[in-house]
Amino acid sequence: MSKVKDFLAEAGVFFMATVDGDQPKLRPLGAFLEEDGKLIFGVGDFKNVYRQMTVNPLVEIVACKPDGHWLRYTGRAVFETDGKYAEQMIAASHLEAIYNEQTGHKLMTFHLEDATAVEIPVMGEGENLL
Repeated sequence: MSKVKDFLAEAGVFFMATVDGDQPKLRPLGAFLEEDGKLIFGVGDFKNVYRQMTVNPLVEIVACKPDGHWLRYTGRAVFETDGKYAEQMIAASHLEAIYNEQTGHKLMTFHLEDATAVEIPVMGEGENLL
């Protein structure tokens, strides 16, 4: 898992794809944390992405490093029940203005299960990272 974490950290911004009916949806993300042997990501409970993931939990995350290598991290999103992950992510990413009692918005954290992660060079075969 640490190779995937290192790749995402170096890339900075990464993109996550979901499905809305029969239409793919892609959006940039940047916040994640590694905790309890899992990479934890977050989405707002008020956003379409959260609704899409509850209907179809299959997602794909793609990131690209400056050297042209890119990562395809695919799996089934499983939402966390322990609020500690959201608290840590909100504090680390300075998201307190969005996720608080006044707004009523909640950060829903998740990790990927049944996942694959492949680092792919500009030319050539990919390397499995998990």
